[in-house]
Amino acid sequence: MIFLRQNLQRVLMLCLIVFIAACSEEVKQEVNTDPVTFNAGDECIVCGMLVTEWPGAKGQSINKQSGETLKFCSTTDLFSWWLQPENKTVKAQIYVHDSAKVDWDNPSDEYLIDGRDAWYVVGSDLMGAMGPTLVSFAEESAAQGLANESGGRVLRFNDIDLLVLQEIGVAGHQYAEDHGKKIRESMGVE
Repeated sequence: MIFLRQNLQRVLMLCLIVFIAACSEEVKQEVNTDPVTFNAGDECIVCGMLVTEWPGAKGQSINKQSGETLKFCSTTDLFSWWLQPENKTVKAQIYVHDSAKVDWDNPSDEYLIDGRDAWYVVGSDLMGAMGPTLVSFAEESAAQGLANESGGRVLRFNDIDLLVLQEIGVAGHQYAEDHGKKIRESMGVE
């Protein structure tokens, strides 16, 4: 009887261990994190603007766990989203356009690159969806070339913070003011 009870206890213990191990294993699902195309009608998750109707490098974030894809009309909006505390914990693959290889006014999705490996120019005279923007490049030399030409500076992904976005925002207000003044002058209104 004791022998039978000990064996039964061992069998139950073994079943319990197997059950716990089976429950604790994560179900790994293959999620495609390759970049996707930007299509007419795609809206920027930050501002709601139509992504393909604006010039400049754009961005996308693909959640590595769910496959959810978020699209952004500019790299600046991508960082506006990314720098929110709740988004920094998202396991995401991030893509941006390589501005050295695309037509600024109509960037080709063939040249989307890993956003974390990209080089960014802040302070250039190139305008994106919301005015001044971060210009992304695959190669440091291309980024440095634009920075030298336009007086901007080159940053890496982890260098871009809320202060950089604030700097872009201030430049955007100045751009809007100057642009509005030119329009008023062209119409004879002062």
